[in-house]
Amino acid sequence: MDRGKNKKQSRKGSAEELVFFCLSVAAVILLIGSLTWSDVSAAGQQVGSRIRPVRDDVGFSWNASSMKILVDYLAASEKENFRSEGLVAAISPHDDYLLAGRVYYPLFNLIRTKEVVIFGVTHGTVRQEIKGLDSVLILDDYDLWPGVLKPVQISPLREYIKKNLKPDYFVVNSHAHQLEHSIEALLPFLQYFNPEVKITPIMVAPMPLDKMEEISSELARVIANYMKEKNRVAGRDIFFLISADGNHYGQDFNNLAFGEGQEAWEKARDFDQKLISSYMTGIINEQKVAGLTAEFWGKTYLDYKNSYWCGKYSIPFGLLASEKIIKETTGRKLRGELIRYSDSYSEGALPLKKIGLGTTAPFSLRHWVSYAAIGYYLDQAAGRPAE
Repeated sequence: MDRGKNKKQSRKGSAEELVFFCLSVAAVILLIGSLTWSDVSAAGQQVGSRIRPVRDDVGFSWNASSMKILVDYLAASEKENFRSEGLVAAISPHDDYLLAGRVYYPLFNLIRTKEVVIFGVTHGTVRQEIKGLDSVLILDDYDLWPGVLKPVQISPLREYIKKNLKPDYFVVNSHAHQLEHSIEALLPFLQYFNPEVKITPIMVAPMPLDKMEEISSELARVIANYMKEKNRVAGRDIFFLISADGNHYGQDFNNLAFGEGQEAWEKARDFDQKLISSYMTGIINEQKVAGLTAEFWGKTYLDYKNSYWCGKYSIPFGLLASEKIIKETTGRKLRGELIRYSDSYSEGALPLKKIGLGTTAPFSLRHWVSYAAIGYYLDQAAGRPAE
């Protein structure tokens, strides 16, 4: 073999490859420059837009094929049927899919509206980093949010709220939304069943009951006006979703209100279900919400009592707002029905870690979290027609 000849051919090949590489890069640059707002890259992100970064890529699924495996598994193991007729709002967990998947599934399988308003938590970790988040709603200014099929679009309602809600009632802080996981947790399930869904993300900061009533009344007025102007019907076109995990119990949470061990776990679960049956189901009204906050909060609205629900602000606020919106737009009352209750100690982890999902926390008698999926339906009592 003539090594000199081979060396010459190699140099010639390298030069040709370099020219091809440069032309390819130039073509890619030209292509990117020609993309518009509606063009979507292979990674699923729209070029030129600000997409809210994923906060948790362990507990939640951001891969379509993995999500399909998860949903198929949950569908195959589901033994109950739940009604969707008249469903206009709900409470959903926001914990890891492997732990809470059986609670997510039956709820999200019922939601098919064009728009969803999500009332999220403002966890303590967010409030520690961003001071002063109190007695306000927190909006964002991202163009898109992450999804499992493609980026999730923002409903026009978000900007409508910014324009029409009193400025004292909200702040715009995208960094807070970036740090918070309670809204993004719902998006893969939400979009999987409804690929074109648009969202209005709203974080609920800590606030006393009187402030909740004040702000929720004004927000309900704004959203009801939007629904009337845009001909949006609750349950058909727009849905109200409250993100909240239940009790965080055990030594790891410094929460031993009912003691330790198996008996304490049973008592804490019983207390959860008492809260649900007494205050979160049946006809929803201001008196019932006030009773719930009395159980959630300690001496002040910033304190916990016997049950460490991280939704101790998102639930009462979301229920107040939803109840008022429904009353204003339909003349009907809101009736809650428990779809499913469970906890991480009971459930354990689904046997699906090979699809890229994991757990972000342990699940034992030292550390467990409860979950509730609760659907809110138009009460059958007479009111204005829904359509």
